[in-house]
Amino acid sequence: MSANKSAHTQSRSLRTISILLLVIVGFSGLAVIQGATSFKLGLDLQGGTSVTLQPRIGAGDSGKVTSEAIDQAVAIIRQRVNSLGVAESEVSAQGTGVNRQIVISVPGETGRRIVDLVGQTAELRFRPVLVEGSAAPTASTDTSTSTAGANAEAIAAYSALDCTLAENRQGGGGDNPDAILVGCDRAGVSKYILGPAEVLGRQVTKASALIDPTTASGWYVTLDFNGEGTTKFGAMTTRLTALPSPQNQAAIVLDGLVYSAPRINEAINTGTAQITGSFSQEDATDLANVLKYGALPLAFDRGEVQQISPTLGADQLQAGLLAGLLGLLLVVLYSLLYYKGLGIVSVGSLLVAGAIAMLAFLLLGEWIGFTLTLAGIAGAIVSIGITADSFIVYFERIRDEVREGRPLKSAVETGWTRARRTVIVADAVSLIAATLLYFFAVGGVRGFAFTLGLTTFIDLIVVFFFTKPFITLLARSNFFASSHALSGFSAKSLGIVKNVDQGGAN
Repeated sequence: MSANKSAHTQSRSLRTISILLLVIVGFSGLAVIQGATSFKLGLDLQGGTSVTLQPRIGAGDSGKVTSEAIDQAVAIIRQRVNSLGVAESEVSAQGTGVNRQIVISVPGETGRRIVDLVGQTAELRFRPVLVEGSAAPTASTDTSTSTAGANAEAIAAYSALDCTLAENRQGGGGDNPDAILVGCDRAGVSKYILGPAEVLGRQVTKASALIDPTTASGWYVTLDFNGEGTTKFGAMTTRLTALPSPQNQAAIVLDGLVYSAPRINEAINTGTAQITGSFSQEDATDLANVLKYGALPLAFDRGEVQQISPTLGADQLQAGLLAGLLGLLLVVLYSLLYYKGLGIVSVGSLLVAGAIAMLAFLLLGEWIGFTLTLAGIAGAIVSIGITADSFIVYFERIRDEVREGRPLKSAVETGWTRARRTVIVADAVSLIAATLLYFFAVGGVRGFAFTLGLTTFIDLIVVFFFTKPFITLLARSNFFASSHALSGFSAKSLGIVKNVDQGGAN
């Protein structure tokens, strides 16, 4: 290897390590700025919120409460929870027959909000507005309401309805799309008599939460319709444009509660609509997630909501962390005893991998709600062995090259060429296994799979951007290049010392 090429290789290795360390420092600063300074723990380590959902059985509904309907509801609720991040939630059905219930357990203080979200039936309707008025009840209603298509029963219910009361703004599933609906808006400002639904939630194919680009402050939800929904929504908006106020409004109703009732100024035939209503980012995201995964096949009544204690206490957490620390120390001791000076590469690689993993756990907890469970800790502990395997494969390739008579500088490069493919293949197998586990398992197993996959990916980063460049730099020092007895590359360490019999012949 020429002097110029050697200097270039050394400079490139130093630059690679420096960039990696600067990235780690940068993300550390980001974690502090965003307040991601502590790990979010799962149900088994910190407890959370639990709620029981009981299927609502009305007249003639008993036949709807089947095992298939309950299982479908469990699957939809689990999707909704997972859409909020890796929350390590538990969603399960308990009981038999019409007595079956769905039990949802969600970790952390935000559990109550998530429970509110997943229990919604999300029965979306687009209804024409017949009557709109203030939220307070009235003794009588103007006779003009009778000409708007509202029957006497609806007019009486509208007059008596008090939308200033919170209990009248809870919504609820089960409203008949073919019947007139009397209801409140979610803010408690107005109340409505609404005509039969003309577009239904099942005709929605996509829902997304977006921010208004003109103001950069208001959030809204966009809906895309299928072919049937596009046709019906186009026909509805075309008809409403010719009517006087408030009959020229289309109410967007979710579970019997009016989210928005915009005036229709022109026909909308594009297959896309918006739900507006002064949403916060959280409200818009929750609504989009509910709509995205469809309506629950049954209406549910919320049972007892309670805080649950950790199933595993601080002792178990400490035991898991102690096991990981002991495993890490054993790997370090083995590396130093067997590889001697070369073992500092092992120590450095493990420290860098650990720092990246901790930052990832902290930031993902802030960004996607990732929670760390005992199963997740187990996945991180297993990753210590994966990282150790990677640098051991590389070390042994280098030592093989040196045994064959190559100079250390050359052995580092040729050994890397041979070890690189093995490291990639081995980590790819772990990534595939982790991916399959994550998508086909539930509960704690998904947490194990997530951390295993994440730390395996981190191992690849460390091997390529720290381990290899670090060894390249060390190989150019006199201590290692001269095969010092403690370098790990001495003849004795490589097992090529020949024992000479000093005894004479008899």
